[in-house]
Amino acid sequence: MLVKTYSAAVNGLDVTPVTIEVSLNKGIVYHLTGLGDEAVREGRDRIAAAMLHNGFHFPKADITVNMAPADLKKEGSSFDLPLAVAILAADGQTDPQQLDQYMMVGELSLDGHLQPAKGVLPIAIKARAEHCKALIVPRANVREAAIVNHLDVYGIDTMVDVLDFLSGRKAFEPTVIDTRREFYEQQYKFDLDFADVRGQENVKRALEVAAAGGHNIIMIGPPGSGKSMMAKRLPSILPPLTLGESLETTQIHSVAGLLPRQSALISQRPFRSPHHTISEIALVGGGASPMPGEISQAHNGVLFCDELPEFNKHTLEVLRQPLEDRVITISRAKYTVTFPCSFMFVASMNPCPCGYYGDPTHHCVCSPGQIQKYLNKISGPLMDRIDLHCEIAALPFKDLSKAAPGEPSAKIRERVIAARALQTERFKDYKDVHCNAQMTERMIHRFAEPDDAGLELLRVAMERLSLSARAYSRILKVARTIADLAGSERVLSEHLAEAIGYRNLDRGDWAERGL
Repeated sequence: MLVKTYSAAVNGLDVTPVTIEVSLNKGIVYHLTGLGDEAVREGRDRIAAAMLHNGFHFPKADITVNMAPADLKKEGSSFDLPLAVAILAADGQTDPQQLDQYMMVGELSLDGHLQPAKGVLPIAIKARAEHCKALIVPRANVREAAIVNHLDVYGIDTMVDVLDFLSGRKAFEPTVIDTRREFYEQQYKFDLDFADVRGQENVKRALEVAAAGGHNIIMIGPPGSGKSMMAKRLPSILPPLTLGESLETTQIHSVAGLLPRQSALISQRPFRSPHHTISEIALVGGGASPMPGEISQAHNGVLFCDELPEFNKHTLEVLRQPLEDRVITISRAKYTVTFPCSFMFVASMNPCPCGYYGDPTHHCVCSPGQIQKYLNKISGPLMDRIDLHCEIAALPFKDLSKAAPGEPSAKIRERVIAARALQTERFKDYKDVHCNAQMTERMIHRFAEPDDAGLELLRVAMERLSLSARAYSRILKVARTIADLAGSERVLSEHLAEAIGYRNLDRGDWAERGL
């Protein structure tokens, strides 16, 4: 007897429907075709144990399983459920109805319970596109899949319940999620707030500019000056995610297996802070099974690299292309996948190995050679891709104890949202451009061209700081953002002067200061 069930394979963010065909004949051999990986092949033993535990038996027959399309590699344990249903139906141990109308995913435990799977959200989107009647998933994944409208999603606990449901012996109600309510309820619930930050007004201003224009920023200062503290509060002043951005971000986290159980949508911009020992593959993605790396997990949010020079230099260099293109294409012998990675890059570093170069209260013990070697771990091309360079000093105790609470994040966020609204209107006719940091050269000349006085100021700065052509463009982008925060239609000299002040860590300036 030949039986077909339906599932899906996830490759990057792309989903391909998979037809599982099971044929039983006389014999005792189990054949699996269709490029299933080790997890798929091991599924036979999990399925056999689950059947035995629930009163069924694994057929003593020549079982041929084909997973079509046969030339597409299938990975993971989520094919256990549709494969088990197909084998039992082919052997006549169950009589499911309308198998061709359902798509199923789920790993089987040895007692027949369904374990959560990765990538359920993009699979649900594909199921709707394929006009499936319904999607059957483990209960732990049901809220994730149910945010897809116009698709019935059933969260079921065990293999037996699935068989009873498909045979009509038991009824289940599809899970319904109020997507917009789920999305908007959590948007502004932040555990960290800029009101907790006393002093450091210049740094908070730089972070506000970065948030308003989507710019990359690096903070340099001694240990304990508040670099990490302020970076972790950056998401609280960013504009809220749109529903489309939330869905895109949630898909990435679903594929990576990072969605909290029983969650529906990611409603806040992600904040990723990888350790400095991270490998290149973990940072940009890839591996034996293509998975999104930290830069894709930070899509539509923030990637924070604390103690930037401690990262492997080759690892940092792989960031250069994603920072420009906002997508990462990973090509290997067996696959090519593309992940989105439009993120704000935020970094922090000490000015020297001991951390106290230039600090008025601590003596630096580093030699000039050690300092130069330390700073050289960050290449000029990478530094050019960072729009704002902000120096930060430790706050003295007398100022720290007397300083009033900082401005709350909500007020800063209002100004940021107002500036982003101007940019949204400005770029409404441009595809895939949403903020000033994403402007092309042609758009810079159209929207951020300074007047004659501003051009002369910029010329002097370029010569004195030995700035690159890329730094020139980034100064104009930042100046455009500062003008937006001020509500100015034109980029004026004072906007350029502030933007130039955020380039004081360029290589030419470091050389002038003996670094």
